[in-house]
Amino acid sequence: MPTAIVTGASRGIGRAIARRLADTHEIVAVARDGEALRLLAEEIASTGGACRPVALDVTDGDAVARALGGLEADVLVNNAGVGVLKPFLELSPEEWRRMVDVNFTALFHVTRAVLPGMVARELGDVVIVGSIAGRSAFVGGTCYAATKHAVLGFAESLMLEVRDAGVRVSVVSPGSVATDFSPPKDRGGVDWQLRPEDVAESVAHVVAAPRGVLVHRVEVRALSPKRPR
Repeated sequence: MPTAIVTGASRGIGRAIARRLADTHEIVAVARDGEALRLLAEEIASTGGACRPVALDVTDGDAVARALGGLEADVLVNNAGVGVLKPFLELSPEEWRRMVDVNFTALFHVTRAVLPGMVARELGDVVIVGSIAGRSAFVGGTCYAATKHAVLGFAESLMLEVRDAGVRVSVVSPGSVATDFSPPKDRGGVDWQLRPEDVAESVAHVVAAPRGVLVHRVEVRALSPKRPR
């Protein structure tokens, strides 16, 4: 069975992706919360799947290299992300640094650890969970939106570098998703929003595409914003 590494797998979108891909892949679930990963692994095992939890801070390049370097992964889902949505003058340097480190720099650490094996085998999928903020702007998004814009530039450039080596690079960009990424009061309720499972289904679609097909960008939105599903 092929192997899929999923970062940010302890909750929300990442957890839903890990559960969805477990139907067809052995999962390497990566996040900082070891207990949440253990529970995820048990849940996947209860349905007949296989999941290896890896408690890891993806912003620590040395730790990432030790934990993930050399793994023969068929799929890498870079999902880990954080967001502090507030006006620029209210952002602290620590909040700015954290978003850049998790949302963007960690892409280098994780992808750099896993990609060489894919290139050597001439087979693999690198899927990045982006955001529609990657092509738009909003008040309070000076850092968050900037990191998601950077993700698109990174992904398209990497796609052009490795496509001839048989490695596909894709970005799945959701709109508002009902997770604990932001408090409900900031989301105007959750009934109208995407579910994490909706995003996971889009990731599964990208990975399942015929090998001669590259689905590079997918944008997923709720059908009727701010109306019950």
